[in-house]
Amino acid sequence: MARGTASPFPEPGPGAAPVSATALALILAAAAAHATWNLFTKQASAAGGPSFVWLMSLTATVLYAPVVVGSVLLSPPRLTALAWLFMIGTGLLQVGYFLFLQAGYGRGDLSLVYPLGRGSGALLAALAGITLLGERPGPAGITGIVLVVLGVLVLGAPGRAAGSAPVPGTAPLLAPRPSPAPGAPRAPRAPGAPRAPRAPRASRAIIFALVTGTFIASYTLWDKYAVSTLRVPPLLQGYASLPVMALVLAPFALRQRDRTTRVWHRYRRQVTGAAVLSPLAYILVLIAMSFTAVSAVAPAREVSVLAGVILGRRLLGEGSLARRLAAAGAIAAGIVCIAVG
Repeated sequence: MARGTASPFPEPGPGAAPVSATALALILAAAAAHATWNLFTKQASAAGGPSFVWLMSLTATVLYAPVVVGSVLLSPPRLTALAWLFMIGTGLLQVGYFLFLQAGYGRGDLSLVYPLGRGSGALLAALAGITLLGERPGPAGITGIVLVVLGVLVLGAPGRAAGSAPVPGTAPLLAPRPSPAPGAPRAPRAPGAPRAPRAPRASRAIIFALVTGTFIASYTLWDKYAVSTLRVPPLLQGYASLPVMALVLAPFALRQRDRTTRVWHRYRRQVTGAAVLSPLAYILVLIAMSFTAVSAVAPAREVSVLAGVILGRRLLGEGSLARRLAAAGAIAAGIVCIAVG
């Protein structure tokens, strides 16, 4: 249920209050939750995308079912056939989002893939609004687009290899084999064993991050239409993605039953953490939206971009901190400008 940069929620009424201390606390907690579940996803990236995403979505479906059922019973929604189509569609878009996010984390650092994905998602959503919806950004919006582009370019600039650093306490399921000594015969690859990683992992991580950003922009626009035009309750629209993901990925996860079992035993904490925090980040933002202007909430969430870079450095030992922090700061500032302008 991870949400992108642009908010898919309808605007609160004219009496919406500015950012209060309570709203700020909710927004910062949501940003921390969002960055943390991405950390968990990065830690489990060696496990294999379909198995991890299936376990996460299935766990979240079960955990948050009582909340959604209670909400539906208290306020029964009126859903059209088109509304159901959009609820299913958001789950399909989320499948692509999570799988490409996992693929990016499997090849690059959290401090590279996370801000790059969110920044490119915000940029593409803004450009889609201009080209498809006829929106005309003001000077602040144009400045924001330029800042995001610069931040993305800085993150994508050649630097230290962005291969995944070892994660303390989480040994990968598929550890790379040691290189043979010069002149020694190369041992044959066992059936089903992974191939040795090639050199340009950073460039592939950037590509996967940009594709992830495309999915962020896509489901942002998709969900925005669902909740603002079709009047699907935001909580229901967000939750619908979870059982859809679980159903779509079930054949892949169950076909590789041994791998899925190993993922659960080895990365149970990451699966559960992502299952709790990904929907929670959305729910906290939803609560803040109920009494605070959207234009104030959406930009404040982007502190998670900076948090992702810091978590990558402090907990995963990733390098290029100064450059990536500066790029993430430019992306966060750009997203703020886009939201304002």
